[in-house]
Amino acid sequence: MSASNLDATSLLSMYRKMRLIRRFEERTAELIDAGEIRAHAHLYIGEEAVAVGVSAALVEKDVTTSTHRGHGHILAKGGDPMRMFAELMGREAGYNKGRGGSMHIADLGLGIFGANGIVGAGAPMACGAARMFKNRDDPFVAVPFFGDGAMNQGVLLESLNIAAIWDLPVVFVCENNNYAITSPITDMVRGSLADRAAGFGLEAETVDGMDAAAVRDAATRLVERARAGKGASFLECRTYRFEAHNTALRGSDLTYRTAAEIERWRERDPLTVTAAQLDADEGWASSDRSTIDAEIDNEIESAIANARESAFPSASTALDHMYAQTYPGFPAGVAE
Repeated sequence: MSASNLDATSLLSMYRKMRLIRRFEERTAELIDAGEIRAHAHLYIGEEAVAVGVSAALVEKDVTTSTHRGHGHILAKGGDPMRMFAELMGREAGYNKGRGGSMHIADLGLGIFGANGIVGAGAPMACGAARMFKNRDDPFVAVPFFGDGAMNQGVLLESLNIAAIWDLPVVFVCENNNYAITSPITDMVRGSLADRAAGFGLEAETVDGMDAAAVRDAATRLVERARAGKGASFLECRTYRFEAHNTALRGSDLTYRTAAEIERWRERDPLTVTAAQLDADEGWASSDRSTIDAEIDNEIESAIANARESAFPSASTALDHMYAQTYPGFPAGVAE
């Protein structure tokens, strides 16, 4: 299905989720500046179409694994903004009870097996979930998200290989945003990323990662292929982050990319692209976009307010939820 043939309802749903992610990230940056979030974060601003387009092809029991830039993946799969803000603020209502922070949010009930600060580390986890699905003859898939910087990590290349030789229901999603921190992809990899994956025997595609509808179409083809027992595949999404690598680097005098380059990519802002597709639909009024934006603003502010109501963990519980009682003599009181 081409992007132009998507119905307005699907486009509207994707726009709403992208707007949710955008506002979540914008408010996260503001809360960091205000000292309410006492850490830095890797913002997903500019890449929203990838998470939303891929997640539109998934069902709840499908598994995703994420990256250090993972807020968008979690929200796109149905994550709770309040619990995410609470986690970033170090509060008890957070997904990890305030102990994991930005890089470790997980929700097993939604098939979100967790964000990860180790580059490429979600890929073998996804292969494990996919092997479970295959052993049980379950019709589900696993989707690890990772960046172009992970394409030189051994653990990812090993995962591509094992997924191929075991015919696992995995769709590897590479978010190629052109830079591994400040290193351009042209300095790090020769040739096409999709061709590298194809060398392992995987079905491989490249898609415009700024167009949520195009990402959804490509992801749907590959997810349905995996559900049909035809094995693993690889989807390279060519995207771009509008912000610095992380919030600690905002305002730094880095010259690895130019203002003109950033502006060229901003002309392809995924929210603007989807809004234009909606504007071309006779059943869509441009005023509806303002309504959605206002609804999302209210949802985000409500989530922040409720997160603030949650208590900080007591120091006496510092070791709770950190260990499992797996052997005799385990210190009493450490684990629940």
